Amino acid sequence: MEFVLIPAGKFMMGSPSGEEVIYDDEAPIHKVTIEDSFYMGKYPVTQKQWKKIQGSNPSSLKGEDWPVEMISWEDAQEFIQKLNEKEGTEKYRLSSEAEWEYSCRAGTQTRYSFGDDESKLNEYAWYEKSFGSETHPAGQKKPNSLGLYDIHGNVWEWVQDRWHSNYNVAPSDGSAWEDGNSSSRLIHGGSWGSNAVSCRSAARLGDDPDSCGSVVGFRLLREL
Repeated sequence: MEFVLIPAGKFMMGSPSGEEVIYDDEAPIHKVTIEDSFYMGKYPVTQKQWKKIQGSNPSSLKGEDWPVEMISWEDAQEFIQKLNEKEGTEKYRLSSEAEWEYSCRAGTQTRYSFGDDESKLNEYAWYEKSFGSETHPAGQKKPNSLGLYDIHGNVWEWVQDRWHSNYNVAPSDGSAWEDGNSSSRLIHGGSWGSNAVSCRSAARLGDDPDSCGSVVGFRLLREL
């Protein structure tokens, strides 16, 4: 696996009030401080990487360099546990929601990591207006300025946090928001089947931790 160094820093998380499309669950916008640098996967976890650890491939569309899909949040946790055991470490995990958005934004406060112009999305993402209604090999579109590929589109990506309907009293230190009674977990980034709105940096959805589909995969974080 290849990883990209994400430096520590601060950012405004969520949708600005003046953004063209804003949902209640993306507000209020709030300052988050990422205190420690970390490594983020350059690509979503691929089918080849998944099979190396798990021994089988659940994906609906097979291809070694395609993102693995049909993966639940619970499946991703099992993969991470086995990978950590294999390498004798505890450094691999899902990112928090804040770490994911911080990495995706790459210093921007625009709708996408490349700006506000939706017409450019096809240069960076496989989404509903791209050719072919299916996953595609990772890394074929442009990366964001930090070097992360498929951070918009291709497959939704699980993060660690529980679902909350808004950002009131959300952590400000970049940690995963595990408080609350919701059993749902969060996905980010949009997919090949998503519209442009769902591929925005601030877009988020909740889903059951045992739910899986051909539009959902994950990306790994590795601690320093």
